[in-house]
Amino acid sequence: MIESWLREIKENPESKSAGMILIHNGIVRETSKDGKPVKGMKLSFDSENLNKIINEIKIKEGILDVRVWINEGYLKVGDDIMKVLVAGRLRTDVFPALQELVGRIKNEVVNEEEIF
Repeated sequence: MIESWLREIKENPESKSAGMILIHNGIVRETSKDGKPVKGMKLSFDSENLNKIINEIKIKEGILDVRVWINEGYLKVGDDIMKVLVAGRLRTDVFPALQELVGRIKNEVVNEEEIF
């Protein structure tokens, strides 16, 4: 998936001004934030809200492309939770956009239930 996203962006004539592509790959870890062992998690997400947020990030100054994939259902330790890509002109455009996008997905889009 990531390789195809990269290829599509690099082949798109509208992306010729891209100077940076950042990728976030969130995975299920074996301990909760407070250190308890985790067996897995149940994850669901609001696709309508996700699309709204993606569109808000895409129109930011210097951002050329945004891609998001979110896994849904029962996930085991080590499984991918989400893959997020932001392409843009400069690192000063891309880093903050990726950070905002991932934060908003975690806070406004996904519902994670850790299984102990």
